[in-house]
Amino acid sequence: MQQTELAVLDWIAAHCQNPLFDAIFPIISRICDHGEIWIVLLIILLAIKQQRRTGGILATGLILDFVTCNKIIKPLVGRVRPFVVNPDAALIVAAPHDASFPSGHTAVSFAAVFALKGAGSPLWKPALVFSIIMAFSRLYLYVHWPSDVICGAILGSICGILAPKLFAWIEAQIAKRKKAE
Repeated sequence: MQQTELAVLDWIAAHCQNPLFDAIFPIISRICDHGEIWIVLLIILLAIKQQRRTGGILATGLILDFVTCNKIIKPLVGRVRPFVVNPDAALIVAAPHDASFPSGHTAVSFAAVFALKGAGSPLWKPALVFSIIMAFSRLYLYVHWPSDVICGAILGSICGILAPKLFAWIEAQIAKRKKAE
């Protein structure tokens, strides 16, 4: 399987590399190194009174993703990155030092998409477009295997789908405590 995935990455490098992508994909990747773009959106949503619930659901999705992806799965799997296996691959960004599986950039982006969708926010549509571009950038930059990106999208989507349900449960628990007081 590793040879197939290397072939996909090598095909992308051979057929998709161009000056425009070389310029924009590192930027797109960097603005999500720690979920920054989604954290900024979260802060904006929390600052707008009518959007606080959406912000809470987004926060729930991001936290679920962070714990499952970065704190549980990545350390458990410990997969090496493709540029380690193929050191001749051109890197356009600084090499990440954590495990490769699953793609955290992709996971957090898809968690945001589905949390926003579950909250009823129209922002999920542009978030989806950005998330797809983000996912491709990770392949383009040779920092993730294709299966890392696919599994990151699946994991993030699950976290995002669960976010409104978990947030509603948290709201219900808070309401019960307030009622009991």
